[in-house]
Amino acid sequence: MNLRLHIWRQSGPTDTGMMKTYDLADVSEHMSFLEMLDVLNEQLSERGEEPVAFEHDCREGICGSCGMVINGRPHGPLPRTTACQLHMRTFKDGDEIYIEPWRARAFPVVRDLVVDRSSFDRIIQSGGFVSVNTGNAQDGNTLPISKKDADYAMDAAACIGCGACVAACPNSSAMLFTSAKIGHLGALPQGQAERYDRAENMVLTMDAEGFGACTNHYECEAACPKGISADFIARMNRDFVMAGLLNR
Repeated sequence: MNLRLHIWRQSGPTDTGMMKTYDLADVSEHMSFLEMLDVLNEQLSERGEEPVAFEHDCREGICGSCGMVINGRPHGPLPRTTACQLHMRTFKDGDEIYIEPWRARAFPVVRDLVVDRSSFDRIIQSGGFVSVNTGNAQDGNTLPISKKDADYAMDAAACIGCGACVAACPNSSAMLFTSAKIGHLGALPQGQAERYDRAENMVLTMDAEGFGACTNHYECEAACPKGISADFIARMNRDFVMAGLLNR
């Protein structure tokens, strides 16, 4: 298939950036979206032009690094699909595709489609851990955890930290990401000792990083490639309020 690509190009954080158009011919429907960008970059390199910078690592929908907005939707048109899992058979011959980086004040553009997501790291560092001694690997099955709690924690732990929730939210809120990181630890017995302090510290760090507030658009849930529920946000809010009461 033949495609026309409109890609955001920005040489550095202080550059204004602009959309540039590229025509790409003979794209196989079996390519992944990132493989299509690889082909484009090979052609740009052969012409002596600067390749398009984009992040990638595992290309298996696990690492969360391949975030980009494709035709106005984080990770593209398919639900619960990362950009690296999106295949070109989703598009048609002659399609025009618009590719942009995440748009959020807390995710400044580094170059082209690459953004700085270290704000997520700082949120996790502020409280995303347990200091309880959980034993060695063989002790895992000796800890009594109900299936309901274990399933709930695993649903939250599925978050890959890609930032699609932030990119989809009209307020650039990180509440789904933060609530998932709080939720998967707070649901387990090992995480109870620091449950409320964890919620308070991570929420305050999230606010300090410049993310917006949640106004219940639920775009975060719709854009999440792992289908994490916005119910975790409600739990995080309850824990945050409880932390305020306990620390008064």
